[in-house]
Amino acid sequence: MYAYIDGKLVFKSPAYVIIEAGGIGYQINISLNTFSKLGDAERCRLYVWLHVKEDAHTLYGFADEGEKRLFLHLISVSGIGPNTGRMMLSSITPEEVQAAIVQGNVTQIQRIKGIGPKSAQRVILELQDKLRKEGPDTLITMPANNTVKEEALSALVMLGFARNAAEKVIDQEMKKTADNLTVEQLIKHALKSL
Repeated sequence: MYAYIDGKLVFKSPAYVIIEAGGIGYQINISLNTFSKLGDAERCRLYVWLHVKEDAHTLYGFADEGEKRLFLHLISVSGIGPNTGRMMLSSITPEEVQAAIVQGNVTQIQRIKGIGPKSAQRVILELQDKLRKEGPDTLITMPANNTVKEEALSALVMLGFARNAAEKVIDQEMKKTADNLTVEQLIKHALKSL
């Protein structure tokens, strides 16, 4: 529902922040990783996810899109809720979480408070292949001035195609056509080849 909230940072603590945007103060739960990246900025942008329960609507915020994507992967695992996902991203960096899952490092994931041996194994079992397909640079935010190739690649990855395969097909399509393709045309050509 919400992609990000950009506004004045009114209050900041290691557990949550309050951002004023458009005259409304949003209380957003954050990880320690996000807390450290905010620094002393007066204004900030957090990528958010809204968790809706019958008794509460809770916002979770992240310093970058990569951390948000990893959080969404973590909470997709049975038994891992938003608070446990936030705890995982607070205990070790998102890069370390991703590396531990891809490498199958049960002991490192088990060291996180609230994660037992069965939960650690379940996280690895359910996410290892997904994170391998996305590649190691999935936590790197896309540059603000995207090229046609980068936008098409991002769209194909969002559609569920493996990053490496999509990148190869896009490169092939760009070599075939000498004229400048729009993002839509490049995606259509790539979809025919994938």
